[in-house]
Amino acid sequence: MSLAIQSLKLHQRRHGKLAIVSKVPLKTRQDLSLAYTPGVAEVCRQIAKHPKLVNDLTIKRNSVAVVTDGSAVLGLGNIGPTAALPVMEGKAILFKEFGGVDAYPICLDTQDTEEIISIVKAIAPGFGGINLEDISAPRCFEIEQRLKNELSIPIMHDDQHGTAIVVLAALINALKVVKKNPRSISVVINGAGSAAHAIAQLLMKYGVDGKKMIMVDSTGIIYRGRPKLTPVKKQLATVTNAKQRCGGLQEALVGADAFIGVSVADVLKSEWIPTMNKKPIVFAMANPNPEISYTAAKKTQIAVFGTGRSDYPNQINNVLVFPGIFRGALDAGATAITEKMKMAAAKAIANLVPTSKLSATNIIPSPLDRRVSKAVARAVQQTA
Repeated sequence: MSLAIQSLKLHQRRHGKLAIVSKVPLKTRQDLSLAYTPGVAEVCRQIAKHPKLVNDLTIKRNSVAVVTDGSAVLGLGNIGPTAALPVMEGKAILFKEFGGVDAYPICLDTQDTEEIISIVKAIAPGFGGINLEDISAPRCFEIEQRLKNELSIPIMHDDQHGTAIVVLAALINALKVVKKNPRSISVVINGAGSAAHAIAQLLMKYGVDGKKMIMVDSTGIIYRGRPKLTPVKKQLATVTNAKQRCGGLQEALVGADAFIGVSVADVLKSEWIPTMNKKPIVFAMANPNPEISYTAAKKTQIAVFGTGRSDYPNQINNVLVFPGIFRGALDAGATAITEKMKMAAAKAIANLVPTSKLSATNIIPSPLDRRVSKAVARAVQQTA
């Protein structure tokens, strides 16, 4: 039976993957009086007098809204909010299973930027954090930034920052395997959407030289003055590709030390790999099928190969990030997720693979490794 059929049967049998479970018994009148009326009135009065008590007396301090408009669901595109619900449910169970965070799927039947911002602000009182999910670029940039400016709880667009953090963690260890310095490498990022933008920014903060970084979109290499660049791509053009190289992905790869793909399947040709520098690193993370197949990659000179898939070595997946980063932010009472927190999270993930066990097929912990979310949460809490 195929994986797709198995998944359909699982969802049909369970009617989804989530349920709400009470923390308190409701077996007697006393139980009912304490949990609901009349006892709960005093809890409400106390919160009305001292609003910060909401974090101690309600679910808020441990709750995250997983918000989507269904406009950019991984591998599926703009399928809308109803069809996106299974993915949001999945995200919620990962939050609970790996971070102990109560997460709720919120699927919005609008793709209007102002309306999304308004709705999220309106529901924010019931949540300790907001995880934005599968919202298309460039709207996702404005939505996240506005919400960060206007709310005092952690906000993170996981497609951007969760992906960037796990890519940095994998790159830190891959560079150790090939014995290269992050400050001296040249990096090609294929794709110029939300994830690619965040990856570029975080790698530069880590020490990768933006001047040696080349961004490639569906049109080709991004360079200053290229016609019809979006504002985000214009900004990237000012800090990358100092030599003003042009052309397509094939031209971008010449002399590159690392390829990071957040684009589409099968765009990286095996015959281009020899034009890269010795011991190239390739992270082909398009889902469900990577930019170059695992079979094809094994036949090339690629030194370290990673994908987003669980059936190949080196799964570079943001499930390693979001449960722990929100767990740490919530526990710290943080009002935002900062760049320092993201950097701390990446280093915490990388450090879970000791140097003695690093290899071309072991640069990052398994998503099922229960140490990961705890290590990320500790690092984020200490940084906060």
